[in-house]
Amino acid sequence: MSRSIDDPLEALANLPTIAHPTVSPAGEEVACYYDVTGRNELHVIDVETGERTRWSDGEVPRNARWFVQWDHDGDRVFFHRDEAGDEQNDIYALSRDGAVEPIVEMGGQNVVSDVAPDGESLLFGSTRDGQMNVYRQVFGGGATKLTDYDRAVWGAIEAPTGDRIAYATNETDDFDNRDVYVANADGSDPRNLEIGAVGAEAVPVDWGPNGSRLLVADNTEDLGRVGVYDTATDDSGAITWYGVGEYEERPVSFLSGGEEILAVRTRGPLAVPIVYDVATGEERELDLPEGVTSLPPMGPSEYAVAGDRLLLQHTTPTRRPELLLYDLETDEYETLLEAEYGPFEPADFADAEFVRFRSDGVPETPARAVDHAPSEELEIGALLYDSGERPSPLVVNPHGGPRARDDKSFDLYTQVLVSQGFSVLQVNYRGSTGRGREFVERLIDDWGGAEQGDVATAVEHVLETRDWLDDDRVVVFGGSYGGYSAYWQLVQYPDLYDAGIAWIGVTDLEDMYENTMPHFRTELMEKYLGTPDENPDLYAERSPITHVENLSAPLLIVHGVSDRRVPISQARRFRDALEDAGYERGPNGDFEYRELGEEGHASTDQDQKLRMFRQLGEFLDRRVPDRPEGE
Repeated sequence: MSRSIDDPLEALANLPTIAHPTVSPAGEEVACYYDVTGRNELHVIDVETGERTRWSDGEVPRNARWFVQWDHDGDRVFFHRDEAGDEQNDIYALSRDGAVEPIVEMGGQNVVSDVAPDGESLLFGSTRDGQMNVYRQVFGGGATKLTDYDRAVWGAIEAPTGDRIAYATNETDDFDNRDVYVANADGSDPRNLEIGAVGAEAVPVDWGPNGSRLLVADNTEDLGRVGVYDTATDDSGAITWYGVGEYEERPVSFLSGGEEILAVRTRGPLAVPIVYDVATGEERELDLPEGVTSLPPMGPSEYAVAGDRLLLQHTTPTRRPELLLYDLETDEYETLLEAEYGPFEPADFADAEFVRFRSDGVPETPARAVDHAPSEELEIGALLYDSGERPSPLVVNPHGGPRARDDKSFDLYTQVLVSQGFSVLQVNYRGSTGRGREFVERLIDDWGGAEQGDVATAVEHVLETRDWLDDDRVVVFGGSYGGYSAYWQLVQYPDLYDAGIAWIGVTDLEDMYENTMPHFRTELMEKYLGTPDENPDLYAERSPITHVENLSAPLLIVHGVSDRRVPISQARRFRDALEDAGYERGPNGDFEYRELGEEGHASTDQDQKLRMFRQLGEFLDRRVPDRPEGE
């Protein structure tokens, strides 16, 4: 970061951030979370004038993790509220006049799915009875359970005719499978549309205007593809596929009265919006600068704006997310809500270099916990951010998920680390998204295996090819599954690292299985590892807690006390295991430990972000000091 700023961590934490922009039913307004006042609040923007009005006054959550959804008439917005970030959401409505009304209040995690076309009810997912299933809440009345599956149910959407719903779940013996179902509006007579092959994943995305067509996603052919299903047809011609299968693509919504499809194409580290003509199959990429156009993959979202325009959110590694209005007729766009930079300019931020290398999952660095045979050698992609320091210390930052990826978008945590003088390496290890189903499924039955070898191989590659990196100051830092990666890298490849930071990370796989939320238990733990009863040795072998004696670098453990995805027990058990093994805790000891109160699985709140930034900065200052001049 080139310019001198008195307190870059506070300045970065205080940069206002846009979250979950959603277009109103009439296409005239955009609701979004925005923390320009210093706290997350719900704002509504007039599309024509750009005027922004704040609807909330502290009623919405501090953490903007969960999306918002407009009501049928556009006079109120539904939002999710929990206690201290624990994600055990209830659903509330916020009206234009600031009135707040509880809509769904019951145990478990409750998540809005869709609003009925008559405006009298909404669909929502809930873990009230254990597994995530679909419910209907009648406004002014009660909630009715519509589905009762053993596996999680995803993406429920209601037909515009109000007589049917579509959703995705799995009733097969193949754990990797996911199918699209259509049922009556009350959940009766569910029918599996049998889209794609068993073992692949198909999900509904959007209904056509009259309910006769259903937009679906599927990955039978490996790369994600876009399809339109004719719900009135039961023969093999019921579905039409779009594209030629060259890129991973994800459908978003119907446009233009159902005559076009909006989708997102993954091209390397970029995400590009495309539009398909439903009748001809012709496609076009929208004319935008190189970067990442973000359109949420799950949850109710609308993008069509009055005047044949789209609402898009666009970002690059050096430009913060901003809202654009894209005119489909002219291929021109204007900015609806500009990003704010505070004391910074885009040139102050580090850009990302896209790096490719080969990996068989077995690095040259010795494995101290588990020996692995080489896996298939693959090309792995990574992003490298140069801090400009010479020599530069390096932070290796594996992404969470694991079903996710790092791309060329603005990453606040990366820029925080760069501001502290650290270059940053992000690795899209096998198991990451954007390269098809086969690449994702390479992590199944090998959690903590070749994908972690890919991370270590990436570190070796950049240290060998960039002589300006300091191989005596290499740190691993990650959150969620990235936190698991941080723990695992430190006990599996301790010779590679000089310090580590594990944030909201998994340490004990069996404890994680027993204590995470039901849909994470089945759709994450069982999908990748089976159950502890089925695979007790794998659960034990791939748990960092089993190998605590291998830790040889200073470790900072950070965890939110309200976390329900990765419970606080994960951090506490690892802390206790370290102490039992004779490791000393404290600022000058072998490890440091921090519990974050009033916080769950990370937070977007400015004060809570700053608290985490300070934890990072202070630990790195103490544990990874600058090299003396001339050394």
